Amino acid sequence: MKNLANRLPDLAYLNLDRAKDVFFQHSPSQLVEAALKRGEGVLADNGALAVDTGEFTGRSPRDRFIVDDELTHDNVWWGDVNIKFCGERFDMLLKKVTDYLNDHEIFVRDASVCANEKYHINLRVVTETAYQNLFVHHLFRRPDMVTPASRPEWTIIAAPRFKADPELDGTRQHNFSIISFTRKIILIGGTGYTGEIKKGIFSVLNFILPLQKNVLSMHCSANIGAKGDTAIFFGLSGTGKTTLSADPDRSLIGDDEHGWSDYTVFNFEGGCYAKCADLTPEKEPQIFSAIRFGALLENINFIKDSRTVNFSNIDKTENTRVAYPIYYVNNAVMPSIGSSPKNIFFLTADAFGVLPPISKLTDEQAMFYFISGYTAKVAGTEAGISEPKTTFSACFGEAFLPLNPVFYAKLLGNKLKDHHINIWLVNTGWTGGPYGVGRRMKLKYTRAMVSAAINGELDNVKYDVHPVFNLQMPLNCPNVPDHVLNPRNTWADKDSYDETANRLAAAFTRNFEKYASDDTADIINAAPNVTISV
Repeated sequence: MKNLANRLPDLAYLNLDRAKDVFFQHSPSQLVEAALKRGEGVLADNGALAVDTGEFTGRSPRDRFIVDDELTHDNVWWGDVNIKFCGERFDMLLKKVTDYLNDHEIFVRDASVCANEKYHINLRVVTETAYQNLFVHHLFRRPDMVTPASRPEWTIIAAPRFKADPELDGTRQHNFSIISFTRKIILIGGTGYTGEIKKGIFSVLNFILPLQKNVLSMHCSANIGAKGDTAIFFGLSGTGKTTLSADPDRSLIGDDEHGWSDYTVFNFEGGCYAKCADLTPEKEPQIFSAIRFGALLENINFIKDSRTVNFSNIDKTENTRVAYPIYYVNNAVMPSIGSSPKNIFFLTADAFGVLPPISKLTDEQAMFYFISGYTAKVAGTEAGISEPKTTFSACFGEAFLPLNPVFYAKLLGNKLKDHHINIWLVNTGWTGGPYGVGRRMKLKYTRAMVSAAINGELDNVKYDVHPVFNLQMPLNCPNVPDHVLNPRNTWADKDSYDETANRLAAAFTRNFEKYASDDTADIINAAPNVTISV
């Protein structure tokens, strides 16, 4: 590896000007070579770099902190999601991390976020490992540059082998991810999971853009049709957000994080970070074809005595991942910008088999279900789960929201008033009964319903109203059997359906209690009805 001393960035502002070697703006091939030489990973037979992220194969939400200071004290929604961290302790921990990195080789990359140049933010990312820097190349935007930028707006430092001392450093345990909005630094240590880098800057944008720019930051995928019509897909893990946005008849804007300004939807990122458990070329052709040289595979397993990836083997983690730049997707939009959405889809995998496979929402219902961010986990997804379990994550991304979820919902409501938008709730989960009794909704039916909504084929059909959830259910949809559209029709035991529906409605109501106030009276009116005692 060659030290590119003739064009090194100035790292004095981080006290990182004594590092053994600084490798700046390496190409993907250089980073792959460096990772292999350093023993960070191996090449799979498809050409991708395969690494293990170590102790942590996912984010650690309880170890994510925000510095409590003048900028954040009265604005951040403090609690279990946003945990306070002392500014003085942050400064001391930052010095410890940079002192540690000064004794090591480091990889530095200048990048940016936000495809809409009006909201562009420059980043500098310092990583201890080559594979983390490869991830940064893929996931953030890649500005054309020959020389280093001046001091960036934000800096991310990731030192996976540095371990904090909780008693001295104020962390919960040895790993940490801490955001200082005053210093404009994200400090990550003790974990090699690259998602902490990605979600750290997403949290920053979730604070800056809504509060200062009137831009709705969204945990969603987005695509655009030949006529310029944008669709966005909200959904938690396992609901089909990436799958349904990967439509061969439409172009991909992005698969995970976007902003909605007055008239545009724009990708925050420059790449994709897709789950790859049980990945097949039939189910996910775009993702599968993107796994080639330069792509980064995390925590996968190989078929025995080979370098062939066994995507069905999740012994290390169910959260196996692949990162690749968006230009690996054949039909990606460049630059990653679309118009304001014509259709919005809220995706849920309802394991109770209660919610309709597709239903149309009013603006008030949209705000309610946006705040609720509902899906259900099924047996086997997490230790201790033996039956379906309700999961509510505000705005479909509560773990990354520095502000009160009501703030984002109100911003969504204002945008809905300014645009004519169809909002749909899509259940990609169970039909004919709950998990263990019913069956998962066929993907071909879900795709047909989404396509019909986008193409306007559900605009003039008749609708029925769900008696508990007050959702408008179409009576027919092209390429979908009519009886599937009303979930009660698919259950053999109608009384059991009614009881289950009411129990789920009650869970929605209980979850919303923490948001109930005079400011949310119009939203709570859109909550489901509990029609029997449960």
